[in-house]
Amino acid sequence: MSHDNAIARRRFVAGAAGAVGAGLLGGCDRLSNNAAAENVLDSASRLSRRAQALLAPKNVLAREYTEADLSPQFKANGTTDPDNDDYQNLADKDFADWRLRVNGLVQRPAQFSLVELRAMPARTQITRHDCVEGWSCIGKWKGTQLSHVLRLVGLQPNARYAVFWCADPMENGDPRTSYYESIDLRDAFHPQTILAYEMNDKPLPVPYGAPIRLRVERQLGYKMAKYVMHIELVESYANIRGGKGGYWEDQGYAWYAGI
Repeated sequence: MSHDNAIARRRFVAGAAGAVGAGLLGGCDRLSNNAAAENVLDSASRLSRRAQALLAPKNVLAREYTEADLSPQFKANGTTDPDNDDYQNLADKDFADWRLRVNGLVQRPAQFSLVELRAMPARTQITRHDCVEGWSCIGKWKGTQLSHVLRLVGLQPNARYAVFWCADPMENGDPRTSYYESIDLRDAFHPQTILAYEMNDKPLPVPYGAPIRLRVERQLGYKMAKYVMHIELVESYANIRGGKGGYWEDQGYAWYAGI
């Protein structure tokens, strides 16, 4: 089977599984207080995830492109300038005082400066960003592989998910509503999962998530958290915020957004 046909087959099966959930989400307002319907939605999401895992082996790469394929303009998804005084103060100093906290179920909790992250082994990749809204762009990203950071801190045996806490409040500047996302360790250790600090050969601009953003190339754009401040390793996300594993997931989006 050719590379393109394999990709098409994976997308067809994953899309067919995801369509069940998508169809149900169209009636979210009617189903939001229906426990049975929520169980069906959760089951559809798990089905999509299992189909993707079956057809996409652990380290299979998302397609990578060439410089000639770069989009002339790359749309900035989500927040473009966080309404957060602490973040703005960090940005005013070019993030010299910014630190990435990594803790939770780790053996050696740590904080890393942007300089320290830049000194770590880096990966550069040109990939397509697919947004749940229906648009796509191709960009060039450079950053530290998340797997390298996780190996530095060491994981406790019961760690299952990496949760990304971000600087951008989603409701009227309220820090209690800051964006968050989560991925499992399968994606956390994927070679294309990076903490990107450069975009198109320049320091990551604020509208795109400075000083670092998550790139998890086999999933839709809302999984790629911007303005990452803190990574927490957890056994379960069931007791975090709405219990669905991410800001948009708490609003009804699928936790696993594989493409």
